Amino acid sequence: MTPAPSGAGEPAGLDPARAVQIITTLRSGAGRRGSGYRMTGDVVLTAAHVIGDAASVQVRFVHQDGSVRDVPGETVWADTPADIALLKIADGSGPDERYAVDVPPVRFARVGRPVDCAALGFPRFKLRRDAAWPEHGPLTSYRDTHHALGQAVPLSNQRQGTLEIARLAAPEHDQDPDRSPWEGMSGAAVWSDGCLIGIVSEHHRSDGLGRLTARPVHRWYACLSPARIGELGELIGLPLDADRLDRLPRPSPPPPDGPPELREAVRKLAATVHDQWDREERRRKVHDPMPLTVRFRPADAGLFDHWANIRRSAPGTDPGPLPLAGRLQHIVQVYRSVPSARLVVLGAAGSGKTILTLRFVLDRLGDRTPDDPVPVIFGLGAWDPRSTSLRDWMCDQLVRDYGLAARDPDMPGRNLAGALVDTGRILPVLDGFDEIASGLQGEALDKLNATTTPLLLTSRPAQYAQAVAATDVLSGAAVVQLDDLTLGDLADYLPRASRPGVDGGLHGTVWEPVLARLGTRPRERGTHNVATVLTTPLMVAMARTIYSDAPGRDPSELLDTTRFRTADDLRKHLLAAFTPTAYHRPPTDSDPATGRRRRRHWDPERAHRWLGYLAAHLTRLDTADLAWWQLGTTLRRSTRVLVVGFLAGLSFGVTTAVGNLPVDLVATSHGARFALVRGLVVGLLHGLAVGFAFGMVYAFISRGATEPSRFRVRLFGGGRERRARFLPRFTVGLAFGTPIALVLVLVDRGVVEPLGLADGLDGGLLGALMFVPGAGLGIGLVLGIVAWLEVPSDIRSAVRPAALLNDNRKNVVFHMLVWALVFGLAAGVANGITDGPLRGFLAGLVFAGEAAFGCGLGYGLSWTAWGQWVALSRIWLPLTGRVPWALIAFLNDACERGVLRQAGAVYQFRHAELRDHLAQTFREHDSQLPFPYR
Repeated sequence: MTPAPSGAGEPAGLDPARAVQIITTLRSGAGRRGSGYRMTGDVVLTAAHVIGDAASVQVRFVHQDGSVRDVPGETVWADTPADIALLKIADGSGPDERYAVDVPPVRFARVGRPVDCAALGFPRFKLRRDAAWPEHGPLTSYRDTHHALGQAVPLSNQRQGTLEIARLAAPEHDQDPDRSPWEGMSGAAVWSDGCLIGIVSEHHRSDGLGRLTARPVHRWYACLSPARIGELGELIGLPLDADRLDRLPRPSPPPPDGPPELREAVRKLAATVHDQWDREERRRKVHDPMPLTVRFRPADAGLFDHWANIRRSAPGTDPGPLPLAGRLQHIVQVYRSVPSARLVVLGAAGSGKTILTLRFVLDRLGDRTPDDPVPVIFGLGAWDPRSTSLRDWMCDQLVRDYGLAARDPDMPGRNLAGALVDTGRILPVLDGFDEIASGLQGEALDKLNATTTPLLLTSRPAQYAQAVAATDVLSGAAVVQLDDLTLGDLADYLPRASRPGVDGGLHGTVWEPVLARLGTRPRERGTHNVATVLTTPLMVAMARTIYSDAPGRDPSELLDTTRFRTADDLRKHLLAAFTPTAYHRPPTDSDPATGRRRRRHWDPERAHRWLGYLAAHLTRLDTADLAWWQLGTTLRRSTRVLVVGFLAGLSFGVTTAVGNLPVDLVATSHGARFALVRGLVVGLLHGLAVGFAFGMVYAFISRGATEPSRFRVRLFGGGRERRARFLPRFTVGLAFGTPIALVLVLVDRGVVEPLGLADGLDGGLLGALMFVPGAGLGIGLVLGIVAWLEVPSDIRSAVRPAALLNDNRKNVVFHMLVWALVFGLAAGVANGITDGPLRGFLAGLVFAGEAAFGCGLGYGLSWTAWGQWVALSRIWLPLTGRVPWALIAFLNDACERGVLRQAGAVYQFRHAELRDHLAQTFREHDSQLPFPYR
């Protein structure tokens, strides 16, 4: 039996893959159902009464894809008064990762005041008919999982010594009056704040359907002897003393001034976020010449929570609504007027939600005090609420976009991103709720409702209303909706955004005829189309770019109903004309990395096609984030494997061929012709073998995009953490390098020598026996040394995509240097001792070159994000015409032209409508490419 983990990993909270159903067959032949939780590799916790008088027990695991696996279980520990039992899984092995022995430990806690809690079990009211039930066969059914969310109330049931779980979503009464709909929930682990606080034991009818009773962990110590507590400690890691339990709710987070490391991280983050979005606002010309009049008003009442909840009023009071109407410049004022600090902003596509979030962030930062949280924009389209909690996802985004991967000095198992989120130093601005994958928006709303985190959330109205109808309103949140622009707004803005008229004033601009027709003939089809389309800031901004910023264009053509019969035709025209217009004018901003203005002139037609490919790439990935490390991942996997394998083999083969020439010329008497022929043959054969090996490595690890490294090299400090990383990397290197070395030896002995190309320098059998393990140890040492020297990047090095790319390139170059040093020194010293210093120096030089440019570069191409970027995005995609050769320069230039924007470490199209239009256009013309899209 696997003992409870001891320091093997960080304690984990509720993991749905470890929640199990207990199926008990009684000695009488009857059945009983319950729930449980896998505590270690082969031990499951449940309630004792679930398995009482059992003839047999089955433990059922449920995969996320809906499939199940039943595993026999046997009782190894039980106590009826405490209602606790442990089952040993009879067959804990298997290829599925859920059955791996390495199961993170569980943290236990006691509850002192009411706290939110959750349990995952299999109650009777989740009974479902099996979809695979044959029409004329016997009826089969199953119990599905139920994620119960409630509140643990510790002061109830004190005489009984149990924990009341209140505020549960009440199921319907069971059709059988003698059975509870909660039947089968017994044994489910109850969780709060990442800790196990008890197990569900019973449902009292008199408490109603919205309450359950659990056996709290801290009461186990009163029911069990110290010896029995010790047994639980060995089996599931229960602390030996109740005083060692975590206490919930936890103490309030430290004051915002906090430790100096957190203060510095907050200061840098606030400055970085401000610079990032201030630059973006200037690129969008939000204040040039003035902001568009973006108005908002309270949304429909059905999308709100109760005003009493929004205003945090006392019980029994009805405070009434807040005044929420305002303009763009009032958004921070309105947000601060909401006591719950939760605000939802709804708006149609292009209605100004992004502009509003930029203004919100910049205004909040503009008058921020050191105690205020930092507003950070998170694009919700990248969040999968099924697999990741909001907290963990935000931490990942902060690490990706702002480099907050350094260790929290106050909690070793947490990084700075987690520290800032957990201590309330981040104000999430959740942009694009509607961009969450279809079908997951309701689940995302449930996850948001499981927290009380202050936030600002944006969405299109229809998607948000559907999620509310399917689940519930966002708890405590006020909701506002953006209004359409009016004719007066257009009349105020468009003339001022154009060249002055002949009199030098606002009269006589290119927009005057259009605005006059809109005012005098609003019912004409042409004016109706224009008035319908120009109701959003997005379309107005595009119309400005096309007709105000570019000379020689007349906006009166927008009224032509022969070209634009409908408003949709007009919208498509603006989307289609925007990109070519943007590329007919020079960029307006300087390169933020160097401060120098880059005046690149891209062909508009080719730029449009390249942007179309990038948009189609995002559509295939179903994301808004254009990450450089994901480019090329939508190619066929076979294509990617061939490209990576070919380049890795080419680098190793050429290096080997070149390296053999001086060795054979100096160390043998065979002459130049022999050295040349042998070098070509050995280079070809070794390149094929190594290219195949690295290609297979890439095929194995390329099921998704390889994440970029967020580490930098530091020579000193962090000893314990470095030692923990050394051994796993060393083991991987040894396991990979040894068979590769063996293959190379077999190629030399089985192919090169029979061709008469043996040079007599391989050391015979002894040399082969030393080379194979020596190469394996060397590769393991290289990977171990690199892991030893890596430390998390700081916030200054991972804000922009180019910066993250440069960091990863430096890491690969450093890898190559380590390869050269390890193999060059080893070969030089060994050959210098046996053959003299000259041959030792020559051998060291050759081995250093082969290791760096052969193995090191091959490793980089197949195992690192930068190497795969080079292979796919810097070589293959430009070679096939999909992207330009200077891709990063092109992407940065597109940001300067207002086509893309930088969002931390990734790029995004300025709007989803533009992205979708470019993707559709690209797909329609895909057949014109020299190679198919995939």
